[in-house]
Amino acid sequence: MSHQVIQTDRAPLAIGTYSQAIKAGNMVYLSGQIPLVPETMKLAEGGMEVQIRQVLENLKAVAEAAGGNLSQIVKLNVYLTDLTHFSLINTAMTKYFHPPYPARAVIGVASLPKDSAVEMDAIIHLNH
Repeated sequence: MSHQVIQTDRAPLAIGTYSQAIKAGNMVYLSGQIPLVPETMKLAEGGMEVQIRQVLENLKAVAEAAGGNLSQIVKLNVYLTDLTHFSLINTAMTKYFHPPYPARAVIGVASLPKDSAVEMDAIIHLNH
């Protein structure tokens, strides 16, 4: 099976040796997104809610570049440097997702790239 590299300027450029996403058949594997603002490549300023929203907007942009959308995410991984923000993830998800919600893991980590407090990656099943 061949695969396709997904790239959009509506999401931050890769800051390492990876692609924003890879499409393989009807599956799209989205790389981790941190709250970088695509236009500046700097972390979004504001509280944790702003950072979570930026991450979700970045994932949304990559999903759309692949021909999909957030509602097609079947697996979402969330990485937090402080698990006390768990409830903020739940609140943000109600604004970006609708039932049935994707399968999800929220994982506490010691650190993330660029000293971000949150990162998310996802798997999309394109069902069209």
